[in-house]
Amino acid sequence: MSEPQTETLTMSITGNCAKRILAMREKENNPKLMLRVTVLGGGCSGFQYDLDWDDKLNPDDVTFEKDGAVLVTDETSLPFLNNAEVDYVQEMIKSAFKIKNPNAAASCGCGNSFAPKT
Repeated sequence: MSEPQTETLTMSITGNCAKRILAMREKENNPKLMLRVTVLGGGCSGFQYDLDWDDKLNPDDVTFEKDGAVLVTDETSLPFLNNAEVDYVQEMIKSAFKIKNPNAAASCGCGNSFAPKT
């Protein structure tokens, strides 16, 4: 009998995102600094993204790396973020991390909350 196939959940980091994480690591003089992405209940579309800086890993954390920069999320958030891409976008008025999430059926105008596909 063959082993059941388990889906590997993943996230990707753009080059701009990696550069921003590394710049913050240098600015804060903290070589362990990572960008943490968490999905929380709430927001105007049902769920919201919480992005924060962290230098500690929890037992249920999953990390993703690009060019030495580390993105971290937890096992509970990861299914909502599977195959999402985290980018850092610089515009004339502001700069911000943006999440391109294929699991979002809809999102609000601010881009910080989403409704998952059912």
